[in-house]
Amino acid sequence: MIVRPRPTFLQLFFIMRGSVVPRILPQIFGFALYSAIILLLARQFHLDLSAFSIAPFGLVGVTLSIYLSFRNNAAYDRWWEARKLWGALVFEIRNLARATTSLVGDRAEQRALLMEALAFCHLLRGQLRRIDSKQDARAFIGDEVDKAAARTNPADDIVRRMGRRANARREAGALDPIGFRILDERLAAIAAIQAGCERIAGTPLPFAYTLLLHRTAYVVCLLLPFGLVSTTGWATPLFTALIAYTFFGLDALSEELEDPFGIEANDLALDGLCRVCEISVFEALDETPPEMIAADKFYFS
Repeated sequence: MIVRPRPTFLQLFFIMRGSVVPRILPQIFGFALYSAIILLLARQFHLDLSAFSIAPFGLVGVTLSIYLSFRNNAAYDRWWEARKLWGALVFEIRNLARATTSLVGDRAEQRALLMEALAFCHLLRGQLRRIDSKQDARAFIGDEVDKAAARTNPADDIVRRMGRRANARREAGALDPIGFRILDERLAAIAAIQAGCERIAGTPLPFAYTLLLHRTAYVVCLLLPFGLVSTTGWATPLFTALIAYTFFGLDALSEELEDPFGIEANDLALDGLCRVCEISVFEALDETPPEMIAADKFYFS
């Protein structure tokens, strides 16, 4: 996630970090070069392209804009829902820490349960980003993480371990039924958040939308120089590049937002959210919390 102050007017044209420009430079320069070739051929062979009007492209552009708007809205909805789910996870971890320190009398059991909760956060982050996060989780539960990692769903295995730990306290008479129910409700809420994140990560936007957008954008940019040559002349490559930037830029941005759990510039800062959970838990245990992760050149991972 990019975290930076509002850029100045001049900075707007030079900021690259967080911009989709590096990803779509091949399309921008490719269509600019293509339109320049069309322009040179038309001038070299005195081709009369005045019969090609720009009007049809306006109609197609409106249609393409509707498609792009729909896909961007759908992608942003996924991004925002993912952010709400991780916000809810922070809320539930804090609730679990408060309930655990209030209801579980044994200090060692308090810490063990809450360390498992932090391991869950890191394992869930690893599953959503498709990376190995065992070492981060190992800092909280030690070699127990290897047993969880051997499961199909390591994060869910940690939730089950937490449930068994709370039940063991109930069976031992150290936790009354009401206290056990409170803890179990917190674990059920955490499991529901995990399922919501898995739903987003495992269900991409329908491929037909992406295919339709790409086809239409490429067809428009391929035909556009023929409609611009007679009206914009030598500025045809510039206008073609500008339109390609708009179309393919919006498409690239929606592609980033479609998978909000990745590590690209505009994805969610899951490392930072895990650290927020760590700080909340360690403070609930009256231990020194770790420092908040700082942004690296405006990038907050």
